[in-house]
Amino acid sequence: MSEILPLVSEINEDNLPLFEGMLDLFAEAFEDEESYSSRRPSKAHILKLLGSGQFIALVAVRDGGVVGALTAYEIVKYEQERSELYIFDLAVSPALRRQGIATALISRLLDIGRSRGVSSVYVQAHAEDEPAVALYSRLGVRSEVLHFDLPVS
Repeated sequence: MSEILPLVSEINEDNLPLFEGMLDLFAEAFEDEESYSSRRPSKAHILKLLGSGQFIALVAVRDGGVVGALTAYEIVKYEQERSELYIFDLAVSPALRRQGIATALISRLLDIGRSRGVSSVYVQAHAEDEPAVALYSRLGVRSEVLHFDLPVS
């Protein structure tokens, strides 16, 4: 365990350059330059997203650089007056994994969830992603589901 965890911050209009660092980290960690680097959103789009109240972007920063990041969406439910947080992306720099950074990011998201009064936080992981499955198993209750991608075109 690292003696000093990086600072975890929520991205907002005052620290917007961290958004670019987050996208760089996701491109590297997920080996997906196409999704995270080829058509970066405009500043106006990022501000709209961050101001929506439904999107949360958290980063772990060490020595001025983004070393961990988490994005989540608040989903307002229809069947009851409640909402849930869905963790969409979570990554840590490969050299700094297994030092508590992902847990610190999730902990911060749980604090945000409590302050918003959400009913739950959930995340999906690929079964073959053993580190992610181990992390989420340690932090929550596992549920087996099937996931289907439906093409729109």
